[in-house]
Amino acid sequence: MKSSAVKNLAKNWPQTLRRSWRWLKDHYESWLYLAVVILLLLAIFKPQVQLKQSVHNYLLLADVSQSMNAEDVSLGGKQVSRLAYTRHLMRRLVETAPCGTYFSLGVFAAEDVGLLFMPLETCANYDVIVDAIDHLEWRMSWRGNSRISFGVKGAAKAFDSLNAPARLLFFTDGDEAPKVNAINKLNLDDVQIGENIIFVGVGGKEDVPIPRYNSSNQWIGYWSSDAKENSAGAVGITYNDTSKDDPDPVVASAEYDRYLSKLEEDYLKELAGEVKAQYVFGEDKPGFYQYVQKQKPVASFVTAYSLRWLYLLLALGLILAAYWPYLQQRRLARRGA
Repeated sequence: MKSSAVKNLAKNWPQTLRRSWRWLKDHYESWLYLAVVILLLLAIFKPQVQLKQSVHNYLLLADVSQSMNAEDVSLGGKQVSRLAYTRHLMRRLVETAPCGTYFSLGVFAAEDVGLLFMPLETCANYDVIVDAIDHLEWRMSWRGNSRISFGVKGAAKAFDSLNAPARLLFFTDGDEAPKVNAINKLNLDDVQIGENIIFVGVGGKEDVPIPRYNSSNQWIGYWSSDAKENSAGAVGITYNDTSKDDPDPVVASAEYDRYLSKLEEDYLKELAGEVKAQYVFGEDKPGFYQYVQKQKPVASFVTAYSLRWLYLLLALGLILAAYWPYLQQRRLARRGA
């Protein structure tokens, strides 16, 4: 019985195939429109799938020492502080990054790094990221002085808490306080994250005085070259105790007494070479943003990948396929005429 049924099926399959094809030709429009509806529903209710993919994951690190208050960079035709320029560069990086890029934010002061938030996807959390950047200021510093080499080691510790590899963009003027010498130079041979670090130099290349502010963020003068804190990169006092500001901190008494600062580009290049990192001059030009965005992705996240474009493209193709026979008939009719 079974062999007979198989033989009949084999004998009649061409006819069955022809009947099926005729039926599809008679009802193809209904099936195409049904498929279009299914694709549109998928685009509305299931537009994403979870995929593990390589992504750009950036840790933006801002030097918030007081030397970053020096106004020697231009933005929109106006002189602004290095920290204000840093905020602008960070915002533009977030604005120009494609969806699926992740950002975390941190600050450097004294000898350590503090994380403000963990990696966030840029499109879903754009307002949060930009708002945090806009609130970066020198009063976030928890202690005086700035030792960038120690900050590199602090960044290595911060990397461990991110739970994913990141590209560290360290925005700084390179103005250390106290200055590096043979005695206080830190050995960085054990730093393992150098290939993930990019030092972004911010500031002018000519010496300028550094403004000094009180705890209310009011300008009171310029840092003195012989200030007892011995550091224009220092906060010098604990600003949750406003009595420390009465009277205001000591400032330079004359122009010749001002502490001068500039972008220490040579030092940052030397530091980058020591830990096998990169250095780039931070400037508001397309080349800078392209340089950052061309960096190789260092993290792999399970992220939502949008398929809406694919569903809509397929739906459009099926709609065109439904009208294709009519278009063919009109074309043949024009030829016959």
